[in-house]
Amino acid sequence: MIEAQEQQMSEPTAAPIIVFDVNETLLDIDTLAPLFERVFGDATVLREWFAQLILYSQTLTLSGRYCPFGELGVGTLHMLGTQHGKTINDADIAELKQRMGNMPAHADALPALKMLRDAGFRLVTLTNSASSASPTALERAGLAEFFEQTFSVESVKKFKPAPETYAHVADQLQVPAASLTLVACHLWDTIGAQSAGWQGAFITRLHNTLLPAAEVPTPNFVAADLTELASQLIDRLRA
Repeated sequence: MIEAQEQQMSEPTAAPIIVFDVNETLLDIDTLAPLFERVFGDATVLREWFAQLILYSQTLTLSGRYCPFGELGVGTLHMLGTQHGKTINDADIAELKQRMGNMPAHADALPALKMLRDAGFRLVTLTNSASSASPTALERAGLAEFFEQTFSVESVKKFKPAPETYAHVADQLQVPAASLTLVACHLWDTIGAQSAGWQGAFITRLHNTLLPAAEVPTPNFVAADLTELASQLIDRLRA
């Protein structure tokens, strides 16, 4: 029985599985910019907020602690308000939550997902955000139909790029890590996935680029947008 299970886990899946990051990879976080323009008088503070949000999510994980991503986002906004000498009120928090729940899909997301689905790929998501909201951000953006499952770090209470988050997806799908490819526009995410035995597919969207440093794994796939990446995946994983 054990030998049969090990053989099943070692065999490649019939259809390659592509795992998508959600925030910024599929959904456009720049639609939050008007909030930061209004509160801080500078829309680029959005990038400061997002960078701090990721930093402290990873800090909590490294410290053995957990706070839901949405709550951490609110706290990070309050922190930046204090740093910039701005008062964050209930209306600001309500707007942040509303905008985060209604981020539109990037223009290249829909055609790329259609390409991959039509080529026979299995598609799932893995996000730091909560998955219990209804309707979900992916449903509001018109992308939910493409994904057979949606995974959140809530299940393990460890933010990406913790190894446990990627291992959980492989365990739930009952496939070996090597059969999974993560698509993300954050290099820290592809680094985590590749370190967990996955392949990494990196989208070089604005504000994201490669890091030329020792021990930083080069992604298996690199593309400027999702449609170009979809073509690469179809050509190489279906070859």
